[in-house]
Amino acid sequence: MPATISDIINLMESIAPTFLAEEWDNVGLQVGQKDWPVRTIQVALDPLPDVVAAACSDGVDLLITHHPLIFQPLKSVDFGTPVGSIINMAIRHRMAIFAAHTNLDKVADGVNDVLAHRIGLKNLEVLAKDRESDDKIQGFGRIGELEKSIGLVSFASEIKKSLGIKTVKVAGKPDMPVKKVAVCAGSGSSLMDNFFSSGAHVYISGDLRYHDARAAEAARVGLIDIGHFTSEHLIVETIAERLKRLLVKTGIDIEIKACGFETDPFVIL
Repeated sequence: MPATISDIINLMESIAPTFLAEEWDNVGLQVGQKDWPVRTIQVALDPLPDVVAAACSDGVDLLITHHPLIFQPLKSVDFGTPVGSIINMAIRHRMAIFAAHTNLDKVADGVNDVLAHRIGLKNLEVLAKDRESDDKIQGFGRIGELEKSIGLVSFASEIKKSLGIKTVKVAGKPDMPVKKVAVCAGSGSSLMDNFFSSGAHVYISGDLRYHDARAAEAARVGLIDIGHFTSEHLIVETIAERLKRLLVKTGIDIEIKACGFETDPFVIL
């Protein structure tokens, strides 16, 4: 008997438990049926029309994404709308879509840990601990330390190299020493107060605002905005590899791959 969508959902539950998701979030099965067979899985950041179309064309049975396809409640499924057209495409090709969002942000070894390790942080703690859990490894953001102190601009340059990106936005004195670092994958503005109270010298995130930068200046700390896409896209390959290992352990023969053509929607000219 081939594996089913339900079998893969159980594996994803071990990676990013649903109970960790925020109440406002919409994680789990977005489109499809749990008893559908699965022979091919693809992992992507976003369920965009071109991502879904390519997956359908490649005969993918299950598309796993970080950002949910259905975020706000739908009043109708109009195939003429972007979301409706994706639902229609997926159903016609009998391809399920599954999302792991804030649960994957908060869980140990999730998005924030992957980002923190990638930029060289050690001795990690949670920046905004999950109030519903006593587990110190669950929650939004991470705080960690570099092996040695480094100037803000020099650190920003190292981040560009380690993440393979051309540009970052930096606020703060260029030569300020950085040792303790806070990170939050995705949009980090909501955790600015957590950053200020953490004692970290710099905060790395995406979608940071003008007034966040002014507040950081006043507090004599630094900000490095690496962009929403860059801060989260690292998890795509990680989830694909983690699922591969779990599938091998369970003896399930399924092809799994990471989507290879997603790019940041913002282009700096």
